[in-house]
Amino acid sequence: MLFNSIEFAIFLPIVFLLYWFIFNKSIFFQNFLLLVVSYIFYGWWDWRFLSLIIFSSLVDYFIGIKLSKTGNQRRRKLLLTASLLVNLGFLGFFKYFNFFVDSFVEAFTLFGSSFEPTRLSVILPVGISFYTFQTMSYTIDVYKGKLQPTRDIIAFFAFVSFFPQLVAGPIERAKNLLPQFSEKRRFEYDKAVDGLRQILWGLFKKMIIADNCAVVVDEIFFNYAEYSGSTLLMGALFFSFQIYGDFSGYSDIAIGTARLFGFSLMQNFAFPYFSRDMAEFWRRWHISLSTWFRDYLYIPLGGSRGSMWAKIRNIFIIFIVSGFWHGANWTFIVWGGLNALYFLPLSLLNKNRTNLDIVAKGKYLPTIREAFNMGLTFGLTVLAWVFFRAESVTHAFAYMGGMFSDSLLSYPEIVIKNLILLLGAFTLIEWFGREGQYAFANVSLLRPRPLRWFVYFFVIGLLFYFKANQPQPFVYFQF
Repeated sequence: MLFNSIEFAIFLPIVFLLYWFIFNKSIFFQNFLLLVVSYIFYGWWDWRFLSLIIFSSLVDYFIGIKLSKTGNQRRRKLLLTASLLVNLGFLGFFKYFNFFVDSFVEAFTLFGSSFEPTRLSVILPVGISFYTFQTMSYTIDVYKGKLQPTRDIIAFFAFVSFFPQLVAGPIERAKNLLPQFSEKRRFEYDKAVDGLRQILWGLFKKMIIADNCAVVVDEIFFNYAEYSGSTLLMGALFFSFQIYGDFSGYSDIAIGTARLFGFSLMQNFAFPYFSRDMAEFWRRWHISLSTWFRDYLYIPLGGSRGSMWAKIRNIFIIFIVSGFWHGANWTFIVWGGLNALYFLPLSLLNKNRTNLDIVAKGKYLPTIREAFNMGLTFGLTVLAWVFFRAESVTHAFAYMGGMFSDSLLSYPEIVIKNLILLLGAFTLIEWFGREGQYAFANVSLLRPRPLRWFVYFFVIGLLFYFKANQPQPFVYFQF
């Protein structure tokens, strides 16, 4: 069920009314309702994949309880290993089986051998990369003694399958989200209004920014050989806005929807395109995944401690694994490796934590140096996105070659003035709202009230006027 679909527009208010007016007698009933509607929401794509999320939830629920009952370190390690094998086993089979088979064949071909292996017609379950990481963080934290396991099976299953963030995050930590299923929730008008406001902004990002960019991006990337370098550059720029509007838009809708039901989810994007270096960018882009890899992979490997070679190794591991998490394609691995190269000098020079505050905080404009650094960081990010979007590494290099050809300074063949104006307005709104949790939050400060309502209805009108002819699926559903 897509957030930007008619089905969800019907589904959400029905669940909201049931939750606050029918099932509000106890936490148990509310949690049970959330569990049922989350399974309906997830099963809307393919009900067969419900068995995977149910089995994964069962395994981690019972392993969590078993971990609390034994102090034997060997047995505890075996229990944790079992949890990781189940979760990573599902993820590896459905997402990476054919990738490894194809890579194995290509490696043999290089040595003059050839054979036809068996490939499977595997359908990737929606959201599997997100909920497997969420459940793994639970068992890891229980194993480390950072979290007490829950015995409330309904609350735990609802935590794993919580429909607002089930399909594309944020990837919540159990210590943040799970306790909220045990707390009494009371309807708060201001929180609900703020949630609706963030949902509206998320829909704007998705339906107006991302979906309209997607139409142009698909045309340019699919037919890159026919266009000039300036047009290819425009395609890369539009994809940068598409991926940001699409993914951060989903996160905004998820966070706002959760707020309607009395839950607080972590901020997943913090205006990353206003970053002054790549380290800041990765503190602001897909925060839930970046911090997950930091806490469960980078730090256990030694982080920035140890020798210079250990630091380099750890940086490449975390970025390449992050790239591989995104998909079974060498393009994502190259994308991760390229970002590692971007990040490496900052880490080795101990400048990776230089820009921790909000750029130009309390000011209307950045300094010349800040503007230059933001432009440079954005430019490097745009180049990396070419590999993320390309169908293959060969496609990416061919696209880059065409982009940096003599025609780079020519007038683009594709110029969509309305879209460019929309992107400019969008960037300004994001800039002036960069000190909030999301850019549209500042609308709550508008006075008088009729002015706020005018802005809301104006944005709703834009959604209908500028929506793409064909609704686009969220990009991160494929991950």
